[in-house]
Amino acid sequence: MATVESKAELSAALLDIEKWEREQKDIWFWEKLGRLPFMVLDKLTPKFIQEKLGQAVEEVGSYVQTGGKYLISEKSVLACLKAHAHNQRPNETAPDYPLTMEEARELPLAVMNAAAAELAGSRSSMAALQGATTGFGGLFTLAIDIPAVLGLSLKIIQEIAICHGFDPKSKEERIFAVKVMQFSSSDIVGKQAVLEELAAIDTDKGGKQMLSQLQGWREVVTLYRDNFGWKKLFQMIPVAGMLFGAFINRGMLNDVAEAATMLYRKRRVLMRLREGEEN
Repeated sequence: MATVESKAELSAALLDIEKWEREQKDIWFWEKLGRLPFMVLDKLTPKFIQEKLGQAVEEVGSYVQTGGKYLISEKSVLACLKAHAHNQRPNETAPDYPLTMEEARELPLAVMNAAAAELAGSRSSMAALQGATTGFGGLFTLAIDIPAVLGLSLKIIQEIAICHGFDPKSKEERIFAVKVMQFSSSDIVGKQAVLEELAAIDTDKGGKQMLSQLQGWREVVTLYRDNFGWKKLFQMIPVAGMLFGAFINRGMLNDVAEAATMLYRKRRVLMRLREGEEN
């Protein structure tokens, strides 16, 4: 497969990721403000919508435990990776056989990022369409939009995981995926806590800690719902909510995809740096 990056290139990539992590510290006020409308909404929301939100919580719990209906197939993602790998070397004939997960782990970071960006763009467009459709009906279709965006978020996180050579079928990776979703929805304190948890994920101690935090997925979904806050408030306006829904959903999926790309890329960079030290 392709030549792995030099230590200098990997170190430069790590510096870019760490810079991005530091830039995630400027949203405290807006995220706190964003929870206020939902505090009121909870008192006004009809029972059947509350039940729909509860169903979304249970579905994410099922995903953590077994993969549930949100677990995706890796074939299409590996095909996307194979196409981008060939685009970087157009003079070489692409093999007829499918790319394997083991081969995906050895691809250059540039190929991984290009495939992740393509998939993120596709999911973002789907989220925008979803938001426009559910925004047409105001408050009542908002109950449909929340679990739908949760599902799209989990799917793009898994796709980006595969782009970087991580298998979302394993329980550890499913927990990591939910933690990525939690990171994208947290305020500054929450983001810092998640980063500290994820920093140890690829160590024996870190893996055991992540497994012990399975009960935390309910908090993740609650936080994700609360994050709709003022962003979703305007989507409750019938008809006009179409525009707000499309814009907001696209932005939310972009945030999730960006977080997933950076956090999975960081893991892959650190793994390659460790492998370089061992060789």
